[in-house]
Amino acid sequence: MKKLGLFATLTLLFASYSNSISNACTRVVYKGPNNTIITARSMDWKDEIAANIWVLPRGIERNGEVGSTSIKWKAKYGSVVATAWDIATADGLNEKGLVSNVLWLAESTYPKFVKNGSKAGLSIALWAQYVLDNFATVQEAVDQLKKEEFAIVSSEIPGTDKFTTLHLSLSDATGDNAIFEYIDGKLVIHHAPTYTVMTNSPVFDQQLAISKYWESIPGTIMLPGTNRAADRFARASYYIQAIPQTDNAREAIASVFSVIRNASVPFGISSETEPNISSTRWRSVSDHKNLTYFFETVLTPNTFWVDLKKFDLSNPSNIYKLDLGNFKTYNGETSSQFVKTKAFAFLGL
Repeated sequence: MKKLGLFATLTLLFASYSNSISNACTRVVYKGPNNTIITARSMDWKDEIAANIWVLPRGIERNGEVGSTSIKWKAKYGSVVATAWDIATADGLNEKGLVSNVLWLAESTYPKFVKNGSKAGLSIALWAQYVLDNFATVQEAVDQLKKEEFAIVSSEIPGTDKFTTLHLSLSDATGDNAIFEYIDGKLVIHHAPTYTVMTNSPVFDQQLAISKYWESIPGTIMLPGTNRAADRFARASYYIQAIPQTDNAREAIASVFSVIRNASVPFGISSETEPNISSTRWRSVSDHKNLTYFFETVLTPNTFWVDLKKFDLSNPSNIYKLDLGNFKTYNGETSSQFVKTKAFAFLGL
């Protein structure tokens, strides 16, 4: 009876958010022997989302881009990142092996912020980059961000009336994990090495309830197969544990890619009644130990990767871009194909 009660609760929960407008990403972390930690994510969106890959060095001076009270900092660590429309960091890996991902969360509500008021602020477009610039581990990030010394400031996606609502996941080279959400204007932090899987919705404590339910059902007997967030969560949770545990980087990367592809949404799939279901546009896989960032888009045939160790990250003018526009296709290790350029401008108020 308890299982039936939980199932009924989850069914009502999923029905309640199925009409919210969001994308439908998935994020999963693999933990193999000898500190083989790998984070994968899919970027799902109803429309085309322009992405490029950037290498950003240490020493870049940034601000929160929300007016005179914007927080200011100088990047302590270099990173390789995937941008969304070259106005925001969506995903990335820094030189200390910290990975930052932002996923959509329709339930998000952020603290009130007045431009040029008394409260310090940070544009949501910089949320992931702020973490990559400043922290080497999840614990460092948790210790600082829980102080709430600034407000996360969001706004509409340019050219749309869609207000940006995101939550942030972090993973590091030790296997630690944290998820940051703003619910009813308050920061909620979920911090534990076991938090290896998340999707866009519902809020993370309810995702944990989903996980608890499926733990009692062997994945070899039954796994949910739809594109809905709850089903993707269940599949990713099972398969990330079922794949071989190995410190062979090639085999581990291949296995993790197979999991995130299994949790992806086929290209061209969408639902008018369930906007949470959107096509996967691109996928990334980050190798925390070897500082290698793998990437693939659905409109080009190859997977390519970037070895962050091949870049001089000590000079703040060494900003490099790998242009993915116009269906440019890359193969293998691509550090030599990056072009030195000016930094993109983060979206602010």
